[in-house]
Amino acid sequence: MSPSSTNEARYSGYRDGSERFRNTDEREAWAAAEAMMEQARAMMREAENALETWKTGKEMNRLRCERRGISPTDAEIRWSATTTAKNAITNNNFYVSLAGMYYGAAAANYSRALYLRSRGTAPV
Repeated sequence: MSPSSTNEARYSGYRDGSERFRNTDEREAWAAAEAMMEQARAMMREAENALETWKTGKEMNRLRCERRGISPTDAEIRWSATTTAKNAITNNNFYVSLAGMYYGAAAANYSRALYLRSRGTAPV
């Protein structure tokens, strides 16, 4: 559970897992939300790796072009046209989109868990 969670106080402080949740549906919704958050974090790490690939490649291309006497503007144009640059940007966009999807799904599951908690043991 993240330290910034506003619901952490509501779910923390229990001695064992059986006291933490009021029913199975709530436990399953919370577990699904946690799994989605982990997946979203993994997707953001992939997006960061893709961005780092793009930055590193751009800098290496700039230095290579500088040694050859090519202007920084032309170096950037050349870098933008490479397959590596295009793939890195595409991967970054893809993984950021996936992370957004997983964060949204996690939020929905957290909301469901809190709703089920507020409803107590009443069936939904």
